[in-house]
Amino acid sequence: MNSENDLTYGKYVAESLRADAEYAAQYVASILDEGTQQDLLIAIRRFADARGGNPEFSRNAELNASLLYRTLSQQGNPEIKSVAKVLHLLGMKLTVEPLEARLP
Repeated sequence: MNSENDLTYGKYVAESLRADAEYAAQYVASILDEGTQQDLLIAIRRFADARGGNPEFSRNAELNASLLYRTLSQQGNPEIKSVAKVLHLLGMKLTVEPLEARLP
């Protein structure tokens, strides 16, 4: 895939994330289930793009723009509270559930 296709796909995903809350929740849930930390950071960057870019998004998230940029970079290592704050801004929350039902 060339970079032009990557950009087009990224814009498509960003628009889908912005427009459809259920899709956005499923997208993030699938990344948390099967993806890597880098996949999660890419998804959050796409959310930020869909919400007006990093400066606008960081203002709404009440996070420092340069800190958010570093956090979401490929070398980023965000704290769980930062991820939770960003997801909350997007209308989502982190949840925990058992991997399988346990019998009494």
